Amino acid sequence: MSIKKIWQVYASGSLVRQIVAGLVLGILLAVLWPQGGLSVGILGGFFVGALKAVAPVLVLILVASAIALHKTGNQVYIKPILILYLVGTFGAALVAVAASFLFPTSLTLVTGVVAQTPPSGISEVLHTLLMNVVDNPVRAVANANYIGILAWAVALGLALRHAADSVKNALSELAGAITQIVQWVIRLAPIGVFGLVASTVVATGFGELLAYVKLLLVLVGAMLFVAFVVNPLLVFWKIRRNPYPLVFTCLGQSGLTAFFTRSSAANIPVNMELCRKLGLHEDTYSISIPLGATINMAGAAVTITVLTMAAVHTLGIAVDLPTAVLLSVLASIGACGASGVPGGSLLLIPMACSLFGISNDLATQVVAVGFIIGVVQDSCETALNSSTDVLFTAAADRAEQRKN
Repeated sequence: MSIKKIWQVYASGSLVRQIVAGLVLGILLAVLWPQGGLSVGILGGFFVGALKAVAPVLVLILVASAIALHKTGNQVYIKPILILYLVGTFGAALVAVAASFLFPTSLTLVTGVVAQTPPSGISEVLHTLLMNVVDNPVRAVANANYIGILAWAVALGLALRHAADSVKNALSELAGAITQIVQWVIRLAPIGVFGLVASTVVATGFGELLAYVKLLLVLVGAMLFVAFVVNPLLVFWKIRRNPYPLVFTCLGQSGLTAFFTRSSAANIPVNMELCRKLGLHEDTYSISIPLGATINMAGAAVTITVLTMAAVHTLGIAVDLPTAVLLSVLASIGACGASGVPGGSLLLIPMACSLFGISNDLATQVVAVGFIIGVVQDSCETALNSSTDVLFTAAADRAEQRKN
């Protein structure tokens, strides 16, 4: 059988089934032949690298194209999606606070060096976000600064609104070509997942997580509650019908790949392709998906809140209801800025701990605990964040279609 024939058979198969097969085979290889599991890690690195390489260019071109080619009268439902993003993130923080009260956990604080310096406060987070908006466009693409990429894409799209039709057609063709490349990369997902799972299981194992099982259960439980209760309620509020088919589709086809790539940015091409399959308006999802990858951070809000509350319980600090709500607000704002801070959500924990007067030294130890459980925490967090981008985009899109 020729290579072309093999590729055609592979490409015509169910992507989700192939990813599950890659997952199972990766675990088996890691258990039966650890050295081979480490060796195939290059396949996972290649897949994630390809996604990260194409994602910044995809966002820049598709957002600029969508705005430049937008015609008066075409529906773009960004405002309701933005509301869902913000409400969903705040709701996730409230769920995390409630879970921490119901199932209080304590930490065995560890010593260790955290590679990056955490932000000193919310003002530093906002300053970083603002500076990212005006970043050099070439540097923004090279460093995957999606806030800067979005800003330049919007500006470029607006500037090209009155360009000649030949320029707009060329931009449209370029967007189509980038989309085709993305589809090729996505078809490599089963092979990439196979390599990622095999190398991760061999390299990390799960023994070191046993000491923090209760903390992990609270973290993952809160995220599952958000995914299967809070988000469906928000979707039902918008579409007024059973939300779970859409919820399961987004979790299965977006959350699964995000779980293994552990990068919302790398999952942008996957989400774009899923939105296309769902028949959503390209003018809408070409903007809302990269926007969601920067500000729709329910999983990050859960992580910040649960670990902060664990530190509070460890130190015996009493927390009243108003302070808990304030923590939810702070965690939500910080989570929205997590993508602009080196180290992501874990390095925003000291900022939240400062609300309770916890010293930076102790807060940094909490961050170190976060890195220990990061194998599971970061995967679940990214799966929730990324799948919700598509879920809320689809909910807003279908709600507006229902009105019309």
